[in-house]
Amino acid sequence: MEVGSITALLFLSLVVGLLTGLPLVYILGGLSVIFNYFFLGPASLFMISSTAYGVMSNFILISIPLFVFMGIVLQHSGIAEALYEMMYKWIGGIRGGLAMGTVIICTFFAAMSGISGAATVAMGVIALPSMLKHQYKKDLAVGCISAGGALGILIPPSVLMIVYGVFAGESIGALFAGGVLPGGLLALMYIIYIGVRSYINPSLGPSLPKEERASWREKLVSLRAVILPIILILLVLGVIFKGVATPTEAAAIGALGALFCALISRNLNWNIFKQASYQSLSLSCMIIWIIIGGTCLTSTYTALGAVDFISETVASFDVSRYVILIGIQIFLIFLGMLLDPGGIIMICTPVFVPLIKTLGFDPVWFGVLFIINMEMSYLTPPLGFNLFYMKSIVPDSITMVDIYKSVFPFVAIQALCLLIIILFPDLVTWLPNLLIK
Repeated sequence: MEVGSITALLFLSLVVGLLTGLPLVYILGGLSVIFNYFFLGPASLFMISSTAYGVMSNFILISIPLFVFMGIVLQHSGIAEALYEMMYKWIGGIRGGLAMGTVIICTFFAAMSGISGAATVAMGVIALPSMLKHQYKKDLAVGCISAGGALGILIPPSVLMIVYGVFAGESIGALFAGGVLPGGLLALMYIIYIGVRSYINPSLGPSLPKEERASWREKLVSLRAVILPIILILLVLGVIFKGVATPTEAAAIGALGALFCALISRNLNWNIFKQASYQSLSLSCMIIWIIIGGTCLTSTYTALGAVDFISETVASFDVSRYVILIGIQIFLIFLGMLLDPGGIIMICTPVFVPLIKTLGFDPVWFGVLFIINMEMSYLTPPLGFNLFYMKSIVPDSITMVDIYKSVFPFVAIQALCLLIIILFPDLVTWLPNLLIK
């Protein structure tokens, strides 16, 4: 059978498998075994075990449970409460200030944790009741938390960037550096949107009453809250960008740093340590098993001649390479509405990365575009993860429809940011070229 027909059969089987509702790892691993057996012969099945062993012995993957652990510990460390209190005092007195401060705190959390759920849940518990109490419209309050929490997969150290780097064969450090400016740009765009809308319509995000505003002394004292986060961020990212440590070693430093942050904040006890360890184990096992299944399927598809097929297919297109790039982005946005972002990376990376390289695009730049798309998937209905995180913590008066409506402006901002990164690729490539290459 020709590779084109095998490709169509493989992706049709994948769609059917996903519709069954089976865990993703069973679908990916099962299809790998079936296609190996029938198209490469029984002798090729050894490739499954050797590929799985190769994944388990991959040093870089040790960073995943460490970064997950770091994020969960920080969620319980009290840092989020201290940061929110600081933002409350500094910018609560301007229109939309609490919502803008929430996005800033989520940006800090993103740079400390590498996952989305930690900031979303923490700020949903801390910031949402405060914003609703001060008469913020629920669309703005819920939307800024959902969107701000999603920054955790774009701003380094991002766990999804690690997964992408493993499958694409790209430098994790370069991807981390490439995500810094786009992550900051997206956070800034959120803040500008909130500020402009609140200025035009003060009822969306009223400023705090004068009697609740802090004195300059209180503001200056509250700045202590940013000391630990800044030290942790500079420590983790600094050792990576300076070449002092690998991302895995930096993750270990971050995990230890998170424990120290919780200890200094007097929020570290045996129950929190045990809970963080159990949650990290559960999430990490799920991620690693999916990586094993995805890697096996990728190896099988490559062995069937995928690279040559993709190159020949691209050569047959008589359109601009940017048309193909835009088509890929639209396809990823659609997939993000239906599938888990990690699964999308494992399914699409072996197809799109060789294609992008054939077209002459920078793979690190494309990787950041990919991650921005996956960040959108955390907000896009019907299956956006952050939407369900929010539903688990919002008051009963806020429905799932309210949550869906609240994220649409922020998804539009993400799409605009994606377009800006496409038009100005130096926003991604400048820092990696300066620090890594």
